[in-house]
Amino acid sequence: MRGEPGCPKCGGRVRAPGLFADSWQCDTHGTVHPMQPVIPPSVEALGVVVNRARVPVWMPWPLPVGWLYTGVAYAGDDRSGGRATAVACSGPGPLGGSGELLLVAEELGVGLGARYAGIDGPDPGPHICADKPPHAKLLAAGRPTPLWHVPDVPPDRAVFAGEALGLWLWAIVWPEQTGLLMYDELVLTDLRDAGAEVDLLPCGALSPRLLSRPGA
Repeated sequence: MRGEPGCPKCGGRVRAPGLFADSWQCDTHGTVHPMQPVIPPSVEALGVVVNRARVPVWMPWPLPVGWLYTGVAYAGDDRSGGRATAVACSGPGPLGGSGELLLVAEELGVGLGARYAGIDGPDPGPHICADKPPHAKLLAAGRPTPLWHVPDVPPDRAVFAGEALGLWLWAIVWPEQTGLLMYDELVLTDLRDAGAEVDLLPCGALSPRLLSRPGA
């Protein structure tokens, strides 16, 4: 059983469009783009999200050595398309042990990235000092992309945020020391523009991070 759509901001139940509203509704957050049920990672599942996405589906490409793709999620419906995407990867941490990375691309106000970051949302703007030098830089779709460290997040993770292709980009890593990955100038590919090499993507077990509630 796949489960039901939920609120991208809180994970709570949502009401489908009907007689009294033409949009998905959360009792707490009002009109939302529904987060679709997360399913086990596979190239096929990734393809479904890629085909529906109206925002980038970011993936480190090539993946860091020893890392695996461990799941994808999106917020949106058949009418609106995917307005936020989240791709999970996991592998050896820079200082030993295992690490996890979640990349979120989203339109203004969706709130999925803030949920995974464990902070009040919906957007990272109020939490970052974009007038100061960025804390990390990566290449996103071939473009240099600055990211700023987001403060006041739960102590088990590090969160970076910025803008890529005119949309919010969040990079959330567990545990906190895995954030060292962000200083290695990761190269991100928008999988909507990727070729047949995606069929060879190594898949791991579903990341529990995709299923988490705010702050978890």
